[in-house]
Amino acid sequence: MIKVEWLYWLIGLVFVVMAVQMAADRSNPKRWTSAAFWGLLGLTFPYGTGVANATAGNGGWTLPAEPLGVAVLALIVLAGFNFLGKGVPVTTTGEQREAAAGRLGNKIFVPALTIPLVAIVCASVLDESGLFESGKATLLGLGLGCIAALVVGMLVTGEKKISVPIHSGRSMLEAMGSALLLPQLLAVLGSIFAAAGVGDQVGDIMNKVLPDDSKYFAVVAYCVGMFLFTVIMGNAFAAFPVMTAAIGWPVLIQQMHGNEPAVLAIGMLAGFAGTLCTPMAANFNIVPATLLELKDQYGPIKAQLPTGIALLGCCTVIMALFAF
Repeated sequence: MIKVEWLYWLIGLVFVVMAVQMAADRSNPKRWTSAAFWGLLGLTFPYGTGVANATAGNGGWTLPAEPLGVAVLALIVLAGFNFLGKGVPVTTTGEQREAAAGRLGNKIFVPALTIPLVAIVCASVLDESGLFESGKATLLGLGLGCIAALVVGMLVTGEKKISVPIHSGRSMLEAMGSALLLPQLLAVLGSIFAAAGVGDQVGDIMNKVLPDDSKYFAVVAYCVGMFLFTVIMGNAFAAFPVMTAAIGWPVLIQQMHGNEPAVLAIGMLAGFAGTLCTPMAANFNIVPATLLELKDQYGPIKAQLPTGIALLGCCTVIMALFAF
């Protein structure tokens, strides 16, 4: 049986390998601290397995949680004090890239399409096969899809050295910097807010403000709340536990008997509409502007804003008409 921990260990190994590359890259003025950040992050993956085993009482090796907390604080210091740098990427010339684009054509999209295809097959066909850890087929399918996409990409481009995609991945990693971790951090923030009772407090406020038994006002409050909380927090996964605990579950589902999958899925989509409209979602909106060297770093947000507002309106109408 393929366990999800194996995927996490592989991710950690990739970070460690790239950290070694960074340490050897003399063109990076902050190569040692950059290598320390990504190497330390990579080591937290296998170490976290030991911490999880100790917390849950599982079998296997157990490790204390305190060193992992120290590692997280070290990562914060390295990123917060701008100790991350980037080297000069070794890449092809513009003429070579144009020639490769003309040669490959639309085949360049095949590796990207491989990822969701493999993930769907694993989640829908192989979920009950016993091949994957129970309940983890989708996540493992995503990981296997990435591995398959790497192989397919090398076949499509005719690349024979595994070092080439690893170096390219490192260059992308250095360009994105610590913003790569923002979705995970914001998702954890949402869990902390939920555990602290923020959702309950928001729910109390909404109960005092919303008219009694007004389905449409409650739908608007939930969808707009998901949108605004996502704009503030930068991630719909962070907003979801707060707004769902406040309005989605107690009001729309329990009181008004809304269809659970419909209410929650549409509510999450309303949050994704907010992702299009906020600089807090740096990995979606600010990092692409940096990678593409756009003159206006808020260009993606300005272009996406009309779509985000329209999507919010559609989510609100669809939930009100079809989720009950």
